[in-house]
Amino acid sequence: MSTVTVTTWSLEQISPADLLPAAAPDGDVGIVRAQVPSPEFSRFLYASVGGDIRWTDRLGWSHARWLEHLDRPGVETWVALDRGTPAGYAELVPQDDGVVEIVHFGLLPAFRGRGIGGHLLSYGAGRAWGLAERWPELTPTKRVWLHTCSKDGAHAMDNYLRRGFRLFDTKVEEEREVPTPGPWPGAYPA
Repeated sequence: MSTVTVTTWSLEQISPADLLPAAAPDGDVGIVRAQVPSPEFSRFLYASVGGDIRWTDRLGWSHARWLEHLDRPGVETWVALDRGTPAGYAELVPQDDGVVEIVHFGLLPAFRGRGIGGHLLSYGAGRAWGLAERWPELTPTKRVWLHTCSKDGAHAMDNYLRRGFRLFDTKVEEEREVPTPGPWPGAYPA
């Protein structure tokens, strides 16, 4: 079994004023909330966005596990659409004491490098700051955080920093190397 060294950076915003919005990209790009918990759609987004960068932790989830996760109060999926086609997503998950994590964020490979990511991150972070407005049972947001790692796209960290996120933790670990799963096995070269 071979391993790979992975650096994980955790970043945060501690005030809505920290958010530095990106300009909207050219073209017909919109962002909508997927309001119906759909394991099929969420698994599609997860596998399609993370397939070439080795997102694997949820690939084994059952339909019931996906539904249980998506049906929790405050869990939201915000989807970027380019001319009606899913281009990427941001998944918000509330935690205790007004903390919201952007658990998953990214674009399908064909949509990267076009300014959609900065716009989607700005929008997603803004929705994280207003989560309790849509879910009154939640504590108002006091902190928004996320993590990225050395397996993510080359521009991920720069995008987070340009949106006003600040680094608060770095970890380096050895992980078991896994094949690139793609949105379906073999979709991307290793």
